[in-house]
Amino acid sequence: MSQNVLISPSILSADFAKLGEEVRAIDAAGADMIHIDVMDGHYVPNLTIGPMVVKALRPHSDKPFDVHLMISPVDHLLEAFIEAGSDIVTLHPDAGPHMHRSLQAIKAMGARCGAALNPATPASELDYVMDQLDLILVMSVNPGYGGQSFIDSQLRKIEALRAMIDQTGRDIILEVDGGVNSETARQCRDAGASALVAGSAVFRGHHGSYAANITALRG
Repeated sequence: MSQNVLISPSILSADFAKLGEEVRAIDAAGADMIHIDVMDGHYVPNLTIGPMVVKALRPHSDKPFDVHLMISPVDHLLEAFIEAGSDIVTLHPDAGPHMHRSLQAIKAMGARCGAALNPATPASELDYVMDQLDLILVMSVNPGYGGQSFIDSQLRKIEALRAMIDQTGRDIILEVDGGVNSETARQCRDAGASALVAGSAVFRGHHGSYAANITALRG
C-alpha cells in the first residue's frame, strides 16, 4: 500500500502570500493531488478561501484539485467550486438535507465526489451512498484548524471503511486528514488508507525540502 499511497498536501499550511508559487513547488516535489480546505466560519470555526482563489490557482498545476468543503449549507456553492477548477469535491453528510442528491449534482457537473467523516461520525453513515463515491475522507482531527494532534480512534474507522470499500469492488480513494506525519502516516497506511492529506508535514522547511517531506509520508 505504501508505494501507491497518494499524497495531497494541504495548502492551508502554505505561505498564503505566495500560494501560486507554493502550489507549483509541491507539484514539482511529487504531490499527487492539491488539497484545498474550504471553511466557512459556520460549519467550522475558521474562514479560509472561496472559488475565486481556486480559479486563480488552477493555472499553477495540472494535478487534481482535491477540494474539501467544510461549509453548510453546501449545495448552492457546488457549481461555483466546480467551475473554478475543482476535480474532486468532498462534502460532509450533515452539510445539507439530502446528501445523495448533492453527490448526484457534483457528478452531473463533471467532477468526482467525496464524503468526509468527522471523528464522531461512524463509517455506517455512508452505507447507502457507497455507489456514488469516488473518495472517502476520514477526519483524524476535528475540522477547522491545522496543526492538531491525530485522534487514534480513527484508525478503527479507516479499517472499517477499507473493508466497506473492498466489498464494493470499486476504486474509491480512502483519504485521511489531520495530524498526519511520518509516524501516523504509517499507521494510516497499515489500516488501509490509500491517500494522505498533510499540511505542516509537507510545508515545513523551504521549497527544497518538500520532495523529501512527501517521500517520508509515502513510507
